[in-house]
Amino acid sequence: MERTAVNPVAWSVAMGFNQGEVISGHTRTLYISGQTAMSGDGEPRHSGDMAAQLALSVDNMEAVLGEAGMSLANLVRLGVYTTDVDLLFQHYGVLASRLGAAAVAPTTTMLGVTRLAIPGQMVELEGTAVA
Repeated sequence: MERTAVNPVAWSVAMGFNQGEVISGHTRTLYISGQTAMSGDGEPRHSGDMAAQLALSVDNMEAVLGEAGMSLANLVRLGVYTTDVDLLFQHYGVLASRLGAAAVAPTTTMLGVTRLAIPGQMVELEGTAVA
């Protein structure tokens, strides 16, 4: 088994985690760390705007997938964490449309949480992709 770090941005390495890891063997599996509405410089974006945070979280997930030579179509598991489940459901179409465009329906778990690691963040996405 070979593990390859996938980091389209460098700020996370300084915090002790990779944006993703490719595990190579018979197939390639990418484990994607939680992606939030963070800029490439590690700055939180879109405070108080669930739709914009969700869209940027998906963008950041796609950046990790792309760096590994994958896309949303390779996503097999998706974890969704939110500080406000009801508000997220009002804007869930942002995520659903992106998954639909990729013709993928990954296994998904959504959890309501008290808060996320970065204050002001309202949604976080993590996943597993295979190729």
